[in-house]
Amino acid sequence: MRNQTKLWLLMLISAIISILLFISLSLVMVGSKGYDLNDLNTLSQEVLDTVAKQQAFDAADITPILEDAHSKHPDIRYEWIAADGSTIYDTLGEMNNYDFGQLADRMLSMPQNLWGGDEPITLTFSINQDEQPYYLLMSLSSDAMKQGQIYFFIRSFKILITFMLPLIVAFLIPYLLSLWFFFSMNKRINKLNHAMGQLNLQSEITVLEDTKKDEIGQLTTHYNEMALRLHNQANQIKQFDKRRTLLLSNLSHDLRTPLTMILGYAETIRAGLYKDEQELQTSAKILLQRSRYMDKLLDQLLDITRQDEGIFELHVEVHSISELMRKIAAEYLMFLEGQNFTFEVNIPDEDIQAWIDAPLIERALRNLLDNAIRYGSEGQYLEIGLKKKDDTLFMMVIDKGRGIPLQDQEHVFERFYRVDTSRKGEGLGIGLSIVKEIIAFHGGSITLTSVPFEKTMFEVQLPNRQLEQ
Repeated sequence: MRNQTKLWLLMLISAIISILLFISLSLVMVGSKGYDLNDLNTLSQEVLDTVAKQQAFDAADITPILEDAHSKHPDIRYEWIAADGSTIYDTLGEMNNYDFGQLADRMLSMPQNLWGGDEPITLTFSINQDEQPYYLLMSLSSDAMKQGQIYFFIRSFKILITFMLPLIVAFLIPYLLSLWFFFSMNKRINKLNHAMGQLNLQSEITVLEDTKKDEIGQLTTHYNEMALRLHNQANQIKQFDKRRTLLLSNLSHDLRTPLTMILGYAETIRAGLYKDEQELQTSAKILLQRSRYMDKLLDQLLDITRQDEGIFELHVEVHSISELMRKIAAEYLMFLEGQNFTFEVNIPDEDIQAWIDAPLIERALRNLLDNAIRYGSEGQYLEIGLKKKDDTLFMMVIDKGRGIPLQDQEHVFERFYRVDTSRKGEGLGIGLSIVKEIIAFHGGSITLTSVPFEKTMFEVQLPNRQLEQ
């Protein structure tokens, strides 16, 4: 059952219960012990009818009639008064000669005394005999009257409606206000429910406006934040999938070319189609180079898996970082020999030690050097440097090649990103992202500055924790 239907039923049941309670309590009040005006009028009419029937106007005839009425209703005092104000009979036993003023005093403050506290009430009725009036006075305490006297002043349906209309309005206003409140709340909930039903990774997000600070407003705010997060995550997933597709395309091309060369040279060697020993050695060298290149691509795929699973683990120990960099520089000196490269090594003679994971730092430096050789070869210059300042170590890898455009510099550390996507066979675009992750694991940072054919520098900053030993 919908909330709106439940609300209507609740309002209807509440209204019916209120009306029934009102009627029930009114009947209880009306039916309480005591006399009302109708009762007194009925009793007076019974006495007067008996008097008229028996022609009992003198004291001897009226006494048994009044005494009988008084015995049935002892709270009521009956007096039979002549036209001159003299008392013919009084059930209380008093014999008075009333003048007009005395009778008028007994009628004062009516009808207030009908519901006043312990105030005397006197009602007067008359009958004629031979054009001579006689008066019946009925007296009782206001405590003997019923509590619901006000209801018996309603003598017509129009008066009843006039009396009931304010009560009906008073009953309806709370229900109408409650209905308006719940209707507006239900409308807000329906909007939120509809927006959540339409939310998915493919659709555009629906931002709801709700300025109220209540629970529904807070829930709407949380929905907007959640929808925005999902939208951002969906965009990230799309970009990631796009880069994965590009990765597979690059990997297919990068593996196919060396694999074709390996198959060709391997078939040449198998068939003995080489001219001499030198050509054989050249073919073997090419096979080895292409095989190492394919092995490097597979290592990069393994690195992607490690990054996704977060299984890079640090094993820090005190190492001589200057000695580590000298060893790497020596290997690259041998590699660049005969290639018209100027290779400068700026590593202090002093032994600089630091808390590092040596294999990971070596891997990061090799990635930076390989990247500089691959993309900065036009400058024919390579430099590796180390310096210490206060509690920070600085490692630099510099080339003077074509550099990296400014619009690409903020993206070069992203996975699968390539500055020049048209160049194939040059890795998968994850080398710099691995470098950044390794440096971040050590609590450091890496920055890039690039001026084409002047200086492109990757600078690594590591905290020097040597003194923490």
